[in-house]
Amino acid sequence: MSEAAKAPSLDEARALRVGEGDQGSTLAALVRELYPGLSWNKARELVRTGRVSVAGELCFDAAQRPVAGQRVEVDPAGRRRRAPPLPEDALIHVDHEVVVVRKPAGLVTVPWDERDERDSLIERTRVALREREGGRSGERDRLGIVQRLDKETTGLLVFARTRKARKLLEAQFRVHTVHRRYVAIVHGEAEGGEHESALVPDRGDGLRGSWRGPKPPKFAKRALTRVRVEERLQGATLVSCQLETGRQHQIRIHLAEAGHPLVGEQVYDRGYRGARIPADRTMLHAASLGFRHPSGERLLRFEDPMPDDFRAVLESLRHSRAR
Repeated sequence: MSEAAKAPSLDEARALRVGEGDQGSTLAALVRELYPGLSWNKARELVRTGRVSVAGELCFDAAQRPVAGQRVEVDPAGRRRRAPPLPEDALIHVDHEVVVVRKPAGLVTVPWDERDERDSLIERTRVALREREGGRSGERDRLGIVQRLDKETTGLLVFARTRKARKLLEAQFRVHTVHRRYVAIVHGEAEGGEHESALVPDRGDGLRGSWRGPKPPKFAKRALTRVRVEERLQGATLVSCQLETGRQHQIRIHLAEAGHPLVGEQVYDRGYRGARIPADRTMLHAASLGFRHPSGERLLRFEDPMPDDFRAVLESLRHSRAR
C-alpha cells in the first residue's frame, strides 16, 4: 500500500469529548486520535491555522492540554485563520523603540525554537502592532526578546523594537536596574525577607533549584528574591516579590523551597504537606515594571492590576478567613 493510500482522510469534520483517560494529552495528540495515522506536523498545522476549537473557542496552541469534559472539534476544510492579535488594551506602551504589553495566562512568551509552532505572545504582539500601525510584515515586525514570563504567569513585559533598544535594555537587565515587582498567592503563612541561593538546572531530584552543597559549581547562577507579606489569607499569604536577579522560575523555586509553594503550583511543590488550595494556574502576576527608555534614558514605570482569575482566588480566600 502506498503512503498516499495510508494517509487519513481530511475531508470531514470530527469531534471528541475529552475523557478522564485523555487528561494530560496535548491538543495535537487529540487531533491525531481523531485522525489515526495523521503526522504530528499535520496535526500541529491544523491547530496553528485555526481549524481546531476547544469548548467552542478556536485554539492555536498545539501544546494546550484540554481538560476532561471539554469538546474538541476539528474542521480540516474550514477557513484558514491566523492567531488573533493581542487586544488593543494589552498594548500598554508603544513607541519606535519599545513596546510594553500585558501578557495573559496560558500563552508562552516566545516559541522554544524555530520548530515550536505554539501560539505565542511575541507573535500576537507582532500582529497587533501591524494592525495598529497599518503596515505589512517586514522590518517593523522584528521584536527583540529581553525578558520572558512563564506560560501561566500574567502581567507586564517589554519587547525591544530595534537592535539599539535591545542592547540597551539587555544592559539594564544585566546590571539589575530594571524594576520588577510580582504579586503571588502562596500556601501557608509565609514570612517576608530575602531568599538568596545559587540556582542549578538539577538540584538532585530532576528539577531546577538551589544548590545545597558547600560550594556551588561554576555554572550555578546567583538568584536573589526579596519577599514582602501583603496580606494573611485563609491557609495562604498574599506576597509581593522584588527581583534582584531574573533567573528562570526564580520566584516559584525560592518560595517553594521556603515551604510555601505558589497556589496552583504543579512543579515545585514536592514535599509540601499542607492542604492544597485549588487554582487553574500558578497565582503569579508581574504587577510592576520600570526601566530607562533606550532613547533619552527617561524613566518609565508601569503598573498592572491583578487579573480577574487571580482576584477571584484572592477574594475567595479573604472570605474564608473572615468566616
